Amino acid sequence: MRNYINDGSRNAPCLKNFLSLGTLADLPDWSTAPRGETDDELYEALCEHGVEGLQGGDPELCRKHGLLYAAGSRIDLPEQALPIAEAEAATGAIGSTYHVGWGMEDDARIDEIAQAIIEASASTGLPMFIETHRATMFQDMYRTVKAVERNPGIMINADFSHWYTGQEMPYGDWEEKLRFMQPVIDRVGFFHGRIGNSSHIQVGVDGSELHVTHFRDLWMRSMRAFIRQAKPGCILPFTPEILPESINYARKFRVDDEWREESDRWQQALLYFDIAADCWRDAQGGE
Repeated sequence: MRNYINDGSRNAPCLKNFLSLGTLADLPDWSTAPRGETDDELYEALCEHGVEGLQGGDPELCRKHGLLYAAGSRIDLPEQALPIAEAEAATGAIGSTYHVGWGMEDDARIDEIAQAIIEASASTGLPMFIETHRATMFQDMYRTVKAVERNPGIMINADFSHWYTGQEMPYGDWEEKLRFMQPVIDRVGFFHGRIGNSSHIQVGVDGSELHVTHFRDLWMRSMRAFIRQAKPGCILPFTPEILPESINYARKFRVDDEWREESDRWQQALLYFDIAADCWRDAQGGE
């Protein structure tokens, strides 16, 4: 049985709209994102826009406003896994995602860290999801697939943008790559929503582009696997994480003698929610 997030109810497995607070970081003045004089006002405004959970932020304020709270951090050494899980579980987090290692680990070290995370999750009851992220031990398809074959208890936070761009996934046989990735797809219990193209890890989209079609395919297949395996009460967070130019994610272009981010990251997050909802409906339709 997969270690998905579960609210203890008898409700059918469901998709939840989460938001990484990094999406709201350093937004330009012209962004249409909800504002608040205080975090309390901001959280209330996010609820009004259909956000059901946050990754990052204040766990107490999340509870006050009926928002679910997810944690996130980094694990580099096996001995870090349990203390980090215990600290995050104590906040009331429903789950957590992790950058793990730096991508220079051999198979034995990958297995050692992965097993420590699996054991920490079992010990604390905190669902722990290793992220598919560049410059980590899960930076590429091959090593990740082989790691989950050796350690089937691994659970995945899917940020497919890192593979889509970093391994130029559209270059070659798309279906063959998806077949190879199936052990990873089968273990997705959390999404970081970001869309890239074959050369840029985060790009503004209108929903019609070829790369959006590819991300729809990846998300839908992962959701279908979740629906097939999940028990009553299981939750699948879909979490746009559309990050700012200040850390070299959002691209800027010169418009009317002014350098501007190419899109309103808040509006992109709302579009992602719509795309994810479409993918969920398609996933529910079965094979």
